[in-house]
This record gives sequence, structure tokens and C-alpha cells, in this order.
Amino acid sequence: MFCDWWMRVNNLVSGEIKRGLNSLIVLTAWKLWNHRNDCVFNGDSPSIQLILRQTLEEAHLWVLAGARSLAEIANS
Repeated sequence: MFCDWWMRVNNLVSGEIKRGLNSLIVLTAWKLWNHRNDCVFNGDSPSIQLILRQTLEEAHLWVLAGARSLAEIANS
């Protein structure tokens, strides 16, 4: 289950890394959900490359908006 995996991964890190990791997990889940909806309701084709690109672009925007913890894991 997703929640079980998230909790196990979350327990492996601490501090700013944990906060950044949680931001990245939430962002990735959101982008997956949006892509799934585009495939189901708009007839788009599934694309892992598209999800990765969109997630990285969105993460960059989050960092520019002040997500310091996300920036911390991006730079490590």
C-alpha cells in the first residue's frame, strides 16, 4: 500500500530532508493523479516521461516559491 511505503520511507530520514521528501512524494502523487485523469477523461496516452518532466518542472516552481526543504533534497 502507498501509505505503508510512505511511512517506511519517511522513517528513514529526518529534519529538512524529511520535509523535502514529503513535499516530493505529495507533488508526485498529485501529478500522477492529474495525468491519470487526463488519460481517463481526455483520452491522453499514459507517459512516464511526461509525468517525470511535469513533476520536475513543478518542483522547480515550488522551490522558486520558497519550498526550502524541497530545494535541500534537490541539491543533495
